[in-house]
Amino acid sequence: MDKQQQLEIAQKLRERVVGMGSALRPSSLPSVQREERIIPSSYGGTRVLIYKPDNALSSSLPVYVNMHGGGFIFGNAEMDDVWCGVIADRTGCAVVNVDYRLAPEHKFPITVHECYEVVKWVHEHPEQLSINPEKIAVGGHSAGGNMAAAVCFLNRQRGNELPIVYQIIDYAPLDLDTDPALKPKFEEAIPAEISRTFNSLYLETLEDARNPLASPIFAESLHGLPEALVITAERDSLAAEGGKYAEGLKQAGVKVTYKQYKGVPHGFTHFGDLAVAEEAWHLMSDKLREAFATS
Repeated sequence: MDKQQQLEIAQKLRERVVGMGSALRPSSLPSVQREERIIPSSYGGTRVLIYKPDNALSSSLPVYVNMHGGGFIFGNAEMDDVWCGVIADRTGCAVVNVDYRLAPEHKFPITVHECYEVVKWVHEHPEQLSINPEKIAVGGHSAGGNMAAAVCFLNRQRGNELPIVYQIIDYAPLDLDTDPALKPKFEEAIPAEISRTFNSLYLETLEDARNPLASPIFAESLHGLPEALVITAERDSLAAEGGKYAEGLKQAGVKVTYKQYKGVPHGFTHFGDLAVAEEAWHLMSDKLREAFATS
């Protein structure tokens, strides 16, 4: 299909999304400062939301860079807004929540490079955010988890120029090559046709689907990547590839915490049972706190 047809399909899918925020709210609201700013990038500047705990004692906080979900084609930083505050509050870190560009207007690998540039800017301008440039973590949810993993791969390709000490991969699509119809099937899962559409609107060519920056599962080696928390949802067609990725990291000597939440579907950290979602968000913040303490 041509570019105009792709744009029309993306717009129809975006119109079907009711709201862009998380339907769940934490049981107690975090005590954080929040600001919006534009970070310079090769793409005309990238909007980010920044969160810091109100009670921060340090002027040099560790920093977590978050990437939202949305199938690569919809969504915004506000989807993770209140939960980024939870991470900042519980972890005692700054959180930079990236409002990256969307496909098909901006196809692979534009978003990967844009997110990487945000992390690089954060590292190179610590005084502007009062952060510790040697304690950086990245992570994301669904498509954002894919991009977080890709940022880590890109960093390794560039000789680990950025000190990324931890990665959080939350129910992410890590294999964009396999036909979604061939993946495990669950009633609650994203329909195969929708997943297929997401992938086709994000990727420029069929060959891109096996590029590790698009499908980390196909990397020849997982050696030298940051320690990781990999979260999957049992009733999600993407759970198997998440588990495979976690095992691959482990076999490559990377320290991994793998947690599959039972009986829940894709997106459970934003919609569904608050107790289960909150447990996952608390696990993320606890693992980040540990990583920052030991790095």
